[in-house]
Amino acid sequence: MFENLTDRLSGSLRKISGQARLTDDNIKATLREVRKALLEADVALPVVKAFIESVRKRAVGQEVRRSLTPGQVFVKVVQQELERVMGDGSEALNLSTQPPAVIMMAGLQGAGKTTTVAKLARQLKEREKKSVMVVSADVYRPAAIKQLETLAGEVEVEFHPSSADQDPVAIAEGAIDAARKKHLDVVIVDTAGRLHVDEDMMSEIRRLHQAVNPIETLFVVDAMTGQDAANTAKAFNDALALTGVVLTKTDGDARGGAALSVRHITGKPIKFLGVGEKSDALEPFHPDRVASRILGMGDVLSLIEDAERKLDQKKAEKLTKKIKKGKSFDLEDFRDQLQQMKNMGGVGGLLDKLPGMGQMAEVAQQQVNDKSMGQMEAIICSMTPKERRYPDTINNSRKRRIATGSGTQIQDVNRLLKQHKQMAKMMKKFSKKGAMANMMRGMGGMMPPGGGGGGMPPFGRM
Repeated sequence: MFENLTDRLSGSLRKISGQARLTDDNIKATLREVRKALLEADVALPVVKAFIESVRKRAVGQEVRRSLTPGQVFVKVVQQELERVMGDGSEALNLSTQPPAVIMMAGLQGAGKTTTVAKLARQLKEREKKSVMVVSADVYRPAAIKQLETLAGEVEVEFHPSSADQDPVAIAEGAIDAARKKHLDVVIVDTAGRLHVDEDMMSEIRRLHQAVNPIETLFVVDAMTGQDAANTAKAFNDALALTGVVLTKTDGDARGGAALSVRHITGKPIKFLGVGEKSDALEPFHPDRVASRILGMGDVLSLIEDAERKLDQKKAEKLTKKIKKGKSFDLEDFRDQLQQMKNMGGVGGLLDKLPGMGQMAEVAQQQVNDKSMGQMEAIICSMTPKERRYPDTINNSRKRRIATGSGTQIQDVNRLLKQHKQMAKMMKKFSKKGAMANMMRGMGGMMPPGGGGGGMPPFGRM
């Protein structure tokens, strides 16, 4: 999400060196670069001005300790200010009310409200163990109600039926009444997309808000609209009294201006980020972790949480035991590892959260991206069970058959077999006594002090 900003800031922050003290003179050029980087990221001008002034005031006069370089001191100041601009901490949903807790979604057309409703319902069901009902009060967009019904089926939550000839208030009240009778915990109300300048539509959503009195009113906005996202959120907040913001399509936005502008302009916290199209692609917003990612420091805690939630622990334990017993790492195991990596968001999703990767993440993605991973999986699926278990039996005629079956070339099959061989060698090394423990000790040093993530997960689980 912050690729452009990360590259610009990394370059400008490296320029401060060889000073014993940070002064107006030696940070002036760097602040100018930071200002430019923020403006290019489409951060709102008032936010940029306030941010630069705050960084300047805090940085000037700071002594540089022996253990730190001036650049490190300045980066620390910038990081703390980024966190402050985006919010003091992660703000969870407030569901402490007589059930059902009502969550209302508002926003412009095309911002991704309906898919966000499904993502949020899944998250509440799986992570918070809540029983959830969703309902569509969008009586204007063709097939909006059917779309939500389909998504509700996919994430396995209750769906309250409605139709285009009903009044939105009657729809929402009917859903809440039905949820109460079924003793459900949460009702999420999807509303029609509307412009803040459309007085009739804004009047309707105010009437709906007043009738259902939601405990959470979330504004769903497309991150790719940059600072406009913050300005639109402010206009809606003036009419609706929002409790938070959900930024969608952050995986397609390389600038990140919206995330840095929303809190400052609206005074409302960003509660979630939509990071992809799948129903599990919704992340709680953590200002400290996002600030780390902007500055190229990675986000190890989120990586660990993803691993704990998305990886198949049984398969991982099985592989670990198999390798420890000295058995070979076959192509079935290799396919499982590819699928696990896909579940974690692919190579890009992993590297983006690792500290100090910077441009290496982009280079790695060019070499091994989601498309090439899909191709490797297709090649393995075109093999017989015996070929997957005993890769050495794959001769030239078999390679031709496998390439034809997977729609690839023989050189693609050769490349996959070579990569598998390299990984099998690596696994063999880890199976030797002490090698795994030594590697884990080395990885343990990557964790920030007091990280609270329970340490890095074992290699087998990664």
